Amino acid sequence: MKRLAIFLAACSLLAISCHPKAGNKQFDPLQVDFTAKYNPVFDGQLYPALLLAVNETSSQSDASMSRSFDLFNLSVTAPVSNSVLRIVIDSSSLNYVTIIQEILPTRGERYTFQPSVKWKYDVLRRLRQPGAVDLTFTCYINDEEVDLKNLHLGYRSVNECPLSLKATSLQDFKTSSRSDGSVSRCLDVQKSNIVDFRWLFAAYVNEDHPQIEQILTEILEQGNISRITGYQSSGPKAVSDQVFAVWYYALDHGISYSSITCTSNPSPRANVQHIRFFDEVWQSRQANCVDACVFFASILRKMGLKPVIFVEPCHAYLGYYTDRNRKDLALLETTVTSWVNFPDLERSLDDEGHLPESKFEHISKYLTEADIQRWRNGRMTFTELKRLVARSLFEKATEYDRETWLANREHFADPAAITYQQLDIELLRSQVQPIN
Repeated sequence: MKRLAIFLAACSLLAISCHPKAGNKQFDPLQVDFTAKYNPVFDGQLYPALLLAVNETSSQSDASMSRSFDLFNLSVTAPVSNSVLRIVIDSSSLNYVTIIQEILPTRGERYTFQPSVKWKYDVLRRLRQPGAVDLTFTCYINDEEVDLKNLHLGYRSVNECPLSLKATSLQDFKTSSRSDGSVSRCLDVQKSNIVDFRWLFAAYVNEDHPQIEQILTEILEQGNISRITGYQSSGPKAVSDQVFAVWYYALDHGISYSSITCTSNPSPRANVQHIRFFDEVWQSRQANCVDACVFFASILRKMGLKPVIFVEPCHAYLGYYTDRNRKDLALLETTVTSWVNFPDLERSLDDEGHLPESKFEHISKYLTEADIQRWRNGRMTFTELKRLVARSLFEKATEYDRETWLANREHFADPAAITYQQLDIELLRSQVQPIN
């Protein structure tokens, strides 16, 4: 019994030595003053679209855009010289465990860090409704746990694209200077403290979507072009013909205008918009002006062409270069596809292939008198009718925005006019990746 008592006493002493009381800790949390803050520009909201489009480019040689804003700001004061700081961000539904480790050289010096969180990108891509997440940051100095902080954040649907966010001060948001004006102006903070994010439209353009291969096959089968050559064929007409083939496909597929833009974002400082992804446009056959630009630009990029999205207050329309050197630019108002619904017309055909008069009257304004007579006399097939109507609409869509584009060219070139953007997808692609 005596030996047992001695053994238990020894175990108790050992346990005490291995688990010191809080009063025996070496570092005072007040002295270290560990803080973990979320960038106030985002008003407590995480935007998956931003995380997927920009943070995943960190492997790029030019990662200045990915570092042009910082989501989290972590600060500590070194309690001793050459202390080892370790900050652990616990795993959550949206991120894996993330560890930041740094040396703090000078006692009493304040150090600040902007961590790159290991996000669960596959989870972010699947977020279609808003929710909330708690992120816990634990601070260690020389392997001693000193303090922890918790941040409760909301997260948005991946379809929710921030257009602009209002900062409370210029210090809230840091931007990096770039020599590439087409990109740097997208990141400018204006005197009004408005931070522009319209460049994120490029993230919804997805030239890698697997559905596009099947679409290109169907485009060729429709016979408007015999091959897809990008800029390899000579002359702007060859480029225009390829764009028309995509236009005809969109009309034949029945893509109509549908203005869905609103979200439930609670932030009064956020200007946001719901944007449909490529496959959502294809499946629902619904698109607003931005959705349709994203849809067309995705296919044109896959074909080897260079699309541009022009953003104006309350509207967006498509442009594309007719030559590989970007000397000449053509425009396309994508919402014109909603003027005629080819699938609806086809469903209206009677057994003899005739359209009801009311249906034909609706499309006859896009035909010449000679074409109208050919149809009425039975000397035109329905496929020929569709092609003529599609060509007429294509020409109207090409001219639809030209006047406003010419009037606003100086705004597109003005860094202060953030509501006017000329988004060259190819130039942005090196830093803004598709949200697959």
